Amino acid sequence: MKASQLFKIGDFRTVEVDVPEPHGEQLLVRVDACGICGSDIPRIFELGTSKQKYPLTIGHEFGGEIVAVGEDADPNLVGKRGAIFPCIPCRKCESCETGNYAMCLDYDYLGSRSDGGFAEYCLVPSAWHFVESRNPDLSGDALGMVEPCTVAQHAVRLSGISAGQSLLIFGAGPIGQMMARWGKIFGADPIMLVDVADDKVAFAEERGVKTVNCLKVNVDEEFRKLNNGRPADVVIEGTGTGAALGNAIECVKTFGTIVMMGNPHRDTTIKLHQHSLILRKELKIQGIWNSHYAQSPINEWHYTVKMMDEGRMPVEDLITHRSNLDDLPQLCSDIFTRKVSICKAMYSRNAK
Repeated sequence: MKASQLFKIGDFRTVEVDVPEPHGEQLLVRVDACGICGSDIPRIFELGTSKQKYPLTIGHEFGGEIVAVGEDADPNLVGKRGAIFPCIPCRKCESCETGNYAMCLDYDYLGSRSDGGFAEYCLVPSAWHFVESRNPDLSGDALGMVEPCTVAQHAVRLSGISAGQSLLIFGAGPIGQMMARWGKIFGADPIMLVDVADDKVAFAEERGVKTVNCLKVNVDEEFRKLNNGRPADVVIEGTGTGAALGNAIECVKTFGTIVMMGNPHRDTTIKLHQHSLILRKELKIQGIWNSHYAQSPINEWHYTVKMMDEGRMPVEDLITHRSNLDDLPQLCSDIFTRKVSICKAMYSRNAK
């Protein structure tokens, strides 16, 4: 089969490898689609794999069809379609014992520590990682969007927003736009997105979300125009930048909530008066990491797939670039060098 593997930092190429054979509880999944995560690009070109293990098949945002199972797995799983939860927790540490698998102290991970989804087939540890779709019309490309869509859900859920409260989101990329869609499902009103790139602002506006460029307008003033003169109840900072965090502090109401979900790439600084506003407004600052997979209080992955199955969470309109495996390394390179402007890009089995 074909697989796009990282051999060393900057050496990412598509090669021929053996199709893995499932044993025990393992599942062999034919990958329908695998999204290019924002973390994949620095992993390929700057940082390398998490444990500097090479060669490694990259890609953790994927789904597909189970085509074979190991001798200890349920054979009735063959033919089922769904998304794959890529985290492989130790199941022994305190975080795992409380069902907080994203906080596991000694985890493995498909696509960054073990072979992932940029391949025709991927070996999955067990059915525990499989989130079945019950809608035969849900596309494979949509299954490749489940992981980032669930991260977006997790951020909105942990914000504590309730129906009728207002929501401001910094970052109009795919996760930002999906956070806006989750906000609507959760009852937030009004909702506004913020970005610094005109093409992203236009793309989000075309999809029905009020979006502004913070380099051209005063965000607080624009949001108050939408919200009857009031500041935002909840602000989600999705860029990982100090400028956006500072702006969020200024735009949120007294006793409001700021959710920090953007992954920083450099030191984050805010202005003195913004730091003071955190205190004077008695703000709640909520960090979020990844998503929640345990059944209690709710398995966010299962809920994402349910919403997609029911047509209540559309995602395919956010996909701007699709690639086959042969062309995937070049697409990743073009993203890294900014030769292309994307919303969401992915490997798709049906791409030509």
